[in-house]
Amino acid sequence: MRFFRDIIVPILVGLAFFALFQVTVGSFKVYGSSMLPGIEQGDYIMVSKATYSFGEPQRGDIIILHDPQDPNTDLIKRIIALPGDTVEVKDNTVFVNGTALVEPYIMEPPHYLMPLKEIPAGEYFVLGDNRNNSSDSHRGWTLPRKNIIGKTWITYWPPYRWRTMKHYNLSAGMQTAEIAESGVTMKVLCPTR
Repeated sequence: MRFFRDIIVPILVGLAFFALFQVTVGSFKVYGSSMLPGIEQGDYIMVSKATYSFGEPQRGDIIILHDPQDPNTDLIKRIIALPGDTVEVKDNTVFVNGTALVEPYIMEPPHYLMPLKEIPAGEYFVLGDNRNNSSDSHRGWTLPRKNIIGKTWITYWPPYRWRTMKHYNLSAGMQTAEIAESGVTMKVLCPTR
């Protein structure tokens, strides 16, 4: 009886915690440069697999997903549009529901055109932050909800790159925001909920 209490019970508890951790949290290595400048090739990222069990994916979330074109490949992208939204890329700008997105996180503006598209029910439109070097939804595919693995949480390796992920609120309405840059405050229109 003592053997069971002192050895077997701690092993069973440890296995239960390990199983819970595997179901709710994942670790992924970034391959490629599609999320530059914020996320680099070789970064190791911790992902919350449980986040979307309690709420829906939002515009601006950085997610890990199964590539709809190759289910054996996992990708990292940012959600730009939700089911029912419209998306268009023109004039080096992404428009969601007719509103130009303010995107301080991108490498450079998109140098391509994409005609107006409505996102089907149960699907999402995702883009890499390195807009001109990313295999993403601007190439004609959308992301089924079932392909979303989880929401990124932290970069934990290499140690000098440790940080929490920056998810931006890219909502469909408009509001005025003040941005302070170089000591000058200016007002810009930006998306809101």
